[in-house]
Amino acid sequence: MTTHATRTPVPPGIECPDELRTRLGTLRFSDGFPDDATVRTLFDNLDFQRAVEAYLLGLAPVDMAVMRTALARWGPANSTMAIWEDLVHPRFIGLVYNTSTSYCYAWLDLRDGPLVVEVPPGVYGGVDDHWCRWVVDVGLTGPDRGEGGSYLFLPPGYDGDVPDGHVVVRPPTYGNFLGYRGFRDEHGDPHPAVEVIKANTRIYALSQADDPPPMRFVNASPEPAVAVPPADHRFWELLDQVVQSEPPASADPLTLGIFASLGIRNGRAFAPDDRMRAVLTEAAAVGDATARALTYRFRRPEAYYWPGSAWRTGFLGGYRFEEDGAALLDSAAQLYFWGGSTSPAWEQKMVGAGSQYAFAFVDATGSPFDGGGAYRLHVPPEVPAATFWSVIVYDTQTRSMLQTGQEWPSVTSQDQALVTNEDGSVDVRFGPGPPDGAGNWIQTLPGKGWFTMFRLYGPLEPWFDKTWRLPDITRVS
Repeated sequence: MTTHATRTPVPPGIECPDELRTRLGTLRFSDGFPDDATVRTLFDNLDFQRAVEAYLLGLAPVDMAVMRTALARWGPANSTMAIWEDLVHPRFIGLVYNTSTSYCYAWLDLRDGPLVVEVPPGVYGGVDDHWCRWVVDVGLTGPDRGEGGSYLFLPPGYDGDVPDGHVVVRPPTYGNFLGYRGFRDEHGDPHPAVEVIKANTRIYALSQADDPPPMRFVNASPEPAVAVPPADHRFWELLDQVVQSEPPASADPLTLGIFASLGIRNGRAFAPDDRMRAVLTEAAAVGDATARALTYRFRRPEAYYWPGSAWRTGFLGGYRFEEDGAALLDSAAQLYFWGGSTSPAWEQKMVGAGSQYAFAFVDATGSPFDGGGAYRLHVPPEVPAATFWSVIVYDTQTRSMLQTGQEWPSVTSQDQALVTNEDGSVDVRFGPGPPDGAGNWIQTLPGKGWFTMFRLYGPLEPWFDKTWRLPDITRVS
């Protein structure tokens, strides 16, 4: 029997009331012990919370899984490169592509041993691992500095001989995504760069170095294809594919623990029962909705380039999405929702090299863009871009280029028909019909939302020190 002398006073906040009213409803306890209905409610809620967080954390590896699947349609890994020889047309459903460079993609599979990747001169790109983390840049911002070079990719745990003459790369995963871009020439023609790429790109096993097999190049420009992650139960199946195919040491235990709590665990079959399948399906829908809120209404003011501006970066926290040692979960989720990979060359200060990106998801008043309205972007003179700049319009549903009656939903400094004002500025018009003169016009569709990205290739100092400012997009009718 407890006496006053042996009982310790319990401070407030430790003991649980018999009834607790929450957003989940009323939870009931008997001296702190939950009843059966409360246990079911809390477990359903825990599974759902973890599933929504798993969806946001899983956007990155599922981006890679979708790209791996898309590339497989054109041929096997390590011997096939897809090239958008005639640039990327809006018929390709892929995350925020541009209309100015020839994308070149290949999937690297290190399960059978080291791979040699011979990179051509003049390209810009890099490699991300299967978890969509940056591994290495190649080309202009990589160790070869745009002169071309040989990269040797070693599989996880490799302890064999490493020959000289290569840039040695040790990714933590077996599967890795290689992507780089070729540029148009002074006439706006992408094909000379494509020919250089095809003549100088080789991927082969180190064991075949004395007699490398031929590469297969596939022109992906004419083909419709989809490389955007789904927001239904297929999402979890794709995530499971990544978890099963990579060593657990390649990811952090907390993330893998969240996935494992949902039944996605390395070496074990993913077989959710009806209850968990329903939880996962709903969580994917809510996760997708959350990623859209984070993307289109990002809450961190420091992500915006100028005070009060609608233009913002997609890389708050850098390419690692970290700040003061803490992961910026919201920043990572929105990046992997609208984009499919990452690199320090996309966000770090590299004057005259790399690239920079600014997004506008709303107009100057903070309103979403209306596909039935007319808008204007005034691009001031002396755009700080050594190579080129561009404005491209994307579909708010797919985050892919808007499909309209126009061949290209863009205006770029490389366009031969670009209309420039007397002071060197450029006015870009958006709307369902062409304005007077029809110059610098990007078509939109009534009833269809859109957003835009402003790209600078070879960004210059005025972009970084913010002495050059891009005005917000204004509605004119």
